[in-house]
Amino acid sequence: MVALPASRLGSAFFQLRTGLAGEIAQKAVDYRLKLAVIGDISEHLAASNALRDWVREANRGREIWFEPSLDSLAARLGRSRG
Repeated sequence: MVALPASRLGSAFFQLRTGLAGEIAQKAVDYRLKLAVIGDISEHLAASNALRDWVREANRGREIWFEPSLDSLAARLGRSRG
């Protein structure tokens, strides 16, 4: 699991038209890593319907998650093991 703080990603990551989020997500999947973006991304979600849809779909899967905190990530990891 790779946990990245949302604050370290920069606005280009959250603008899906740049392709940066897709490239990073694909690399994680290619290397069989789980990727978690940690932090408040509500401002980015409010600005983009496409991003909101992608985050919702990603959070349904097993490879890429968006979590508000490390505590919520830990709780999710605990649930996924049981």
